[in-house]
Amino acid sequence: MLEGLTLQDNGIPIYVQLRDQLSALIGRGTLSPGQRLPTMRQVAVALKIDLNTVQRAYAELEREGILTLVRGRGTFVAEAPPARSGRSETEALAAKIAAQAQALGVGLGDLIGALKALKDRAP
Repeated sequence: MLEGLTLQDNGIPIYVQLRDQLSALIGRGTLSPGQRLPTMRQVAVALKIDLNTVQRAYAELEREGILTLVRGRGTFVAEAPPARSGRSETEALAAKIAAQAQALGVGLGDLIGALKALKDRAP
C-alpha cells in the first residue's frame, strides 16, 4: 500500500494529500473494511515526512469515520463507511474534489470521465 502513496510539491498541504490518497484507496476498494493500515511511523519513514503530518491525516480520517484507531492494535479501515446521502454534502464533496483536481491541473471533463469509469467498475 505504501508504494501507491506519492506526495507532490504543488501547494496542497502534505497531510491533505495523504488523507485524500488514503481515502481514495479505500473508495476504490484497494483497502478493504477491517484491513489494517501501516503504522503512522511506517508511513512517515516511507514517505520521509514528519510523524505529526501522518497523525493529522489519520486523525482527520478517523473523525470522518473512515478509519478506526484501536489502541495497542493499530489503525484499521472502518467496517461500515459513514452513510452520507444528503444533497448538500454531496455538492460540497463535489466542489472540494473539483477544486483539488483543478489545483493539480486535471480538467473537470477528465475528472468526470474518471468518476464514470469508477462507477462502471463498481459492483
